[in-house]
Amino acid sequence: MSERFTSFREFYPFYLGEHRNRSCRRLHFVGTSFAIGFIVLAAKGNPGWLLAALLSGYAFAWIGHFFFEKNRPATFKHPFYSFAGDWVMYRDILIGRIPF
Repeated sequence: MSERFTSFREFYPFYLGEHRNRSCRRLHFVGTSFAIGFIVLAAKGNPGWLLAALLSGYAFAWIGHFFFEKNRPATFKHPFYSFAGDWVMYRDILIGRIPF
């Protein structure tokens, strides 16, 4: 994972390669869905839900990587691209481009 990426477009195929396992992708999707719900709750007046959003997003994803994908999350080497990759993969799953 020592690759250098000059753009997100270059990074995203690598990111998808780190998410081949369907259970891992599903856990990402569930964690991101919870995060969205917690962000909505935070927007309604309780910013403490932002911590829950952050924890749910990462906890579900990391469980997927450590127990199903058997790799280290890209977050550790590419935190910003990885964060963006999660949202793009979420959209791609939502619209059916990537199987749930």
